[in-house]
Amino acid sequence: MSDPYFQRLFAQRIGGAQYGKGTEIYKFEKIKRAKRKALADHPERMLVDFGIGENDEMADLAVRRVMAEEINKPENRGYADNGIAEFKEAAARMMRREFGVELDPVAEVNHCIGTKPALAMLPAAFIDPGDVTLMTVPGYPVAGTHTKYYGGEVHRLPLSAENDFLPDLDSIPAEVRRRAKLLVINYPNSPTGKAATPEFFAKVVEFAKANEIVVVQDAAHVMFSFDAPPLSFLQTPGARDVGVEIHSMSKGWNMIGWRMGFVCGNATIVRAFADVKDNSDSGQFKAIQKAAAAALDDPEIPRVTRAKYRRRLEKLIAALRRCGFDCRMPGGSYFLYTRSPKAIASGQPFPTAEAFSQYLITEHSICTVPWDDAGAYLRFSVTYEAADEAAEDALMAETERRLKQIGPVF
Repeated sequence: MSDPYFQRLFAQRIGGAQYGKGTEIYKFEKIKRAKRKALADHPERMLVDFGIGENDEMADLAVRRVMAEEINKPENRGYADNGIAEFKEAAARMMRREFGVELDPVAEVNHCIGTKPALAMLPAAFIDPGDVTLMTVPGYPVAGTHTKYYGGEVHRLPLSAENDFLPDLDSIPAEVRRRAKLLVINYPNSPTGKAATPEFFAKVVEFAKANEIVVVQDAAHVMFSFDAPPLSFLQTPGARDVGVEIHSMSKGWNMIGWRMGFVCGNATIVRAFADVKDNSDSGQFKAIQKAAAAALDDPEIPRVTRAKYRRRLEKLIAALRRCGFDCRMPGGSYFLYTRSPKAIASGQPFPTAEAFSQYLITEHSICTVPWDDAGAYLRFSVTYEAADEAAEDALMAETERRLKQIGPVF
C-alpha cells in the first residue's frame, strides 16, 4: 500500500517523510510494554514498581475541597489566559516564606500548565537557527527537543559521579559558549538526586553573566531537599539578572495531573515567556489555580510529603545495600540513582543499564528506569503505591528477597 500524500509533508523536525517508519522505541514506552508483558506472563507475581515518577497520593483533602467549591462558581468559567492574581500572589507568598525571595506577583510570576509546557515554550523566546542550548544529561529532554524544533543545537553536559553530578561548565568549548543562549539546569536533579549548593548556583550566575546566557532552573523537586533546607536559584545574588526558575505543584504538593506550575524571576524573561504562552494556550482552569493557591499557602503539605519520601528512600537504600548496591541518600528528589550491576551471580553479563533493567522487569517483575547517558545507572523511584509503613516494609522485604536470588555483581 502506497503512502498517503501527506507522508512527504511531515516536518523534518519530526522525521520528514520517514515519520512513523522508525523502529526505535522511546525508553518509557519500552518500560510500559515490558510491565504489561510481565503482568500478563506472571499474574501470580506481584509487580514491584520503582519506575513510576509521580506521587502516589492524591492532593491534600483541603485542596480538593477548595477545588470542589470553586468548580461551581460562575466567575471561574472562561479563559484564564496568563493567570489569575490569586495564584500569582500565592506563588509570591510561598517564595517569600520558603526561600526569603521577594517577587512582584504581577511582573515576576506567571503560571504555566505544568513545567513541561514552560520548558517547551522558553526556547521559543530565545532560540534561532544555529543557537545553542546547554543541557545536563541524563535529564528531562523537553527544552532540548524544542531547541531543535527551532533550528538550534543542544550541547550536552554529562552529570557524572566524578563531578559530583554537577555540570562542568569550564569544559564547554569557546565556540559553543559563543553561540549558547540558554543553560537549562534542574536541581534537586532528576534522575541523579543531586541537590545544588549556594556555591554552584553562584558559579552558574557568574558563568551566565560572563557568557551572556539565560539560565532556566527547573525546580520541580525543590521541596524534596534532604541534606539541606530547600534552595531556590533566586536566592543567589544576581540570579534574577540572568534567568528564571520553574516551579511545579505536582511533586511537593501531590498535585500530579492537575497541571499547575509557575515561572518566576527576571521580569523581562517572564514577560517573554508570557507572550509565547499567550500564543500557545489560554491558561489553566481558574478553579484549579485557586485550589493551587490554597495549596501554596499551606506549608505543611510539602513538609509532610518530604518526610514520607525521605522515610521510603532510607528503607530502599538499606535494602539495596544488603543486596550489594553501593548507594546513599540523595540530596533531593524522590529518586535513587545508583550504578547498575555488570552481571549476576550466574555469570550472565549486562553491558548496559537498559539491559539489566529489562532483565529485572521481564524475569523478576521489578521495574526500574535505566540511564546510560553518563555511565550505566538505574533510577529507583519511591513513589510506589503502599497504604502504610507496614506495606512499605513488606515491599522492601520482597524486593530484597528477589534481588538476593539474582546476586548482582558490580
